[in-house]
Amino acid sequence: MGAKWIKIAVVYFILGIAVGLFMSSTIQLQWAAAHAHVNLAGWASVGITGAIYSLYPKAGNSTLGKWHFWLYNIGLPFLLLSMFMIQVRPGPFAGWGMLTHIFTFGGGTAVAVGVILFIANVFLNVRASDRLT
Repeated sequence: MGAKWIKIAVVYFILGIAVGLFMSSTIQLQWAAAHAHVNLAGWASVGITGAIYSLYPKAGNSTLGKWHFWLYNIGLPFLLLSMFMIQVRPGPFAGWGMLTHIFTFGGGTAVAVGVILFIANVFLNVRASDRLT
């Protein structure tokens, strides 16, 4: 599972760079919160998770690891999309307030549950004796 996490992290890295370049070239700094979330919840957190699951493949391949993978990686795009939708007012998403809130709440909840499962997984399945050397 570690390699899957790392590959997804690279996608968020590219997206974070693209949003940063857009913000810089257009001086539209209202995207800063969404840009930070792409970089931290996407690139950094997903990459670190990939590194941990690469060092401890038993944890990454456990049931908790698989649930963590799916909840986090389905929830995060919805959460990030909603953060960008909030900034496009008035515009194509004006009047979509309820949908934006559903994306934020649903995506955020999936990510939060995924993080809780990750924490439980680390405490239950990460042992020094299981580490790849």
